[in-house]
Amino acid sequence: MEPPDIKQNIDLKRLNTFGISVSADKYLDVNGADELSGYVKSGSISPENVFILGGGSNVLFLNSPSGIVLKMDIQGIRQISENADSVFIKAGAGVVWHDLVNYAISRNLGGIENLSLIPGSCGAAPMQNIGAYGVELEQVFEELEAVNLNTGKTDTFRSEDCDFGYRQSVFKHELKGIYAITSITLRLSKKPEFNISYGAIQETLDEMDIPENKLSVKDVSDAVIAIRRSKLPDPKETGNAGSFFKNPVVPDEVYQNILKEFPEAPGYPAGEGFTKVPAGWLIEKCGWKGKRSQNAGTWHKQALVIINYGGATGREIYDFAMEIKSSVSQRFGISLTPEVNIIE
Repeated sequence: MEPPDIKQNIDLKRLNTFGISVSADKYLDVNGADELSGYVKSGSISPENVFILGGGSNVLFLNSPSGIVLKMDIQGIRQISENADSVFIKAGAGVVWHDLVNYAISRNLGGIENLSLIPGSCGAAPMQNIGAYGVELEQVFEELEAVNLNTGKTDTFRSEDCDFGYRQSVFKHELKGIYAITSITLRLSKKPEFNISYGAIQETLDEMDIPENKLSVKDVSDAVIAIRRSKLPDPKETGNAGSFFKNPVVPDEVYQNILKEFPEAPGYPAGEGFTKVPAGWLIEKCGWKGKRSQNAGTWHKQALVIINYGGATGREIYDFAMEIKSSVSQRFGISLTPEVNIIE
């Protein structure tokens, strides 16, 4: 028996930041963990018949999703405990991520200011282990709650249970589609230690005339927001999902070979014997920055961002991305991996 609040034939164009027009035959807003658990226990929802949708900021639909689209819309942010150094904040899966960042900033709590303005929802954040400007979610992650779509039971996952990696977690692999994340809890610092060495944060703070001894979490957030707005398109105006590809981690000898031809090539230590090379730089060097093909293209300020000029299908954007991938592979011998989840 289907849930009573289910809707039919809903266009998902406004619910994915690429602005791809696909249809959900069946669509259900989920406003609470108990509600979802009840649907599972009644037999109306299972891993076989649902597609879980968060903020829609990291998906590319090639086709309409099958089954019931579950829109995770659980709201609420609250402090649940604290100690001498930290405050523990719990947020519903449907909370807009940047709203949680603003909540922390308004209370001068540190840890996620570098993650300002990342689009998407809190429930999707641990799936992707979101990160930016030298900070990743796992550094402040305490635990999450998720409903098992086989049993209806709510389980708690600590950091060690999530198998976090670079834009990876257990929820993108072994447990994909089995659990629906309903809340996350983060450990934020009362005595922030700022990470301003990555990218142009320090340079932007200097331009803002912020002295180091007066630095606040809001200052760092403001700098990150300024950088993001100067480089990245607003998905409300131009369809995109942010960085389309992951920054590849390559053996040091591969990076050294790149440096022979491009001494200015950026690279960041990524563990013994490995270097992380910005995918945007590789793509730009292959001549793709600002390039357009029909309704798909790369952003003129950041080659790593693929955009929908309007009316593009998911397949059109995907094919354009694969041309970029092939070009980088031929030029540098490096295989790019999509960061965006491809829904076939």
